[in-house]
Formats: sequence, structure tokens, C-alpha cells
Amino acid sequence: MKVRNWLVGIITVIAIIGLGSYIFNNPAGLFRQIFIMVLVAFAIYFIYRIWAGRKPDHRENRSFAKAARLSKKRNRVSHQPSGQIRKKPLRKRSAAHLTVIDGKKSKKKDRAIF
Repeated sequence: MKVRNWLVGIITVIAIIGLGSYIFNNPAGLFRQIFIMVLVAFAIYFIYRIWAGRKPDHRENRSFAKAARLSKKRNRVSHQPSGQIRKKPLRKRSAAHLTVIDGKKSKKKDRAIF
């Protein structure tokens, strides 16, 4: 594992040295080369997008999804009766029967002790 880290470090240092020397010797060539690489990457990306978009069964998949959606809509079970909505009558709450418990009202707290 340590050898692998050293190898990555050495390759990174060599790449930085090479890039630095290329910038000082031929900066226009470096920017032109980067520009060409970006153009090639975009061209490959757009070719892939066009190729991936031209699947012969694309329309069939779309029509199948539409048919499945319509089938679900048609076969859906209605839980509400048509025409009116039934409301459940509210349950009457019974009155809470509370009683008062007499405590020791005559005894007062000693306020000096806190």
C-alpha cells in the first residue's frame, strides 16, 4: 500500500513539473491542446447522447407506460359512493365528571424557609 502511495506521488510531481515546463515553453500550445481535448470530449458526449436516444423500442416503451397508466386509472376502485360523500356523525363527548378533593387549606406554608 505504501508503494502505491509513493508511486502516485512521484507521478503527480512529474506531471506538475512537465506542465510547468510546458506553460513556460509553449503556453499557446498548451491552451490549444486543452481546447482540443475539451472539444473531443463534448463531441464524444453528444455522439453518445444521439446514439443512446435512438433506441427502436423507445416509442413502444412510452406507449406501454401510457397504456399502463390508463389501465390503472380505469381499474381503480372508488371508495366513495358516486354523487354524494357520506359523513360519519360526530360522537357526542360525555361530560367529564370531576370532583373537588378538599385539602388542608388551613395550614399555611412557612415562607421564611426556602
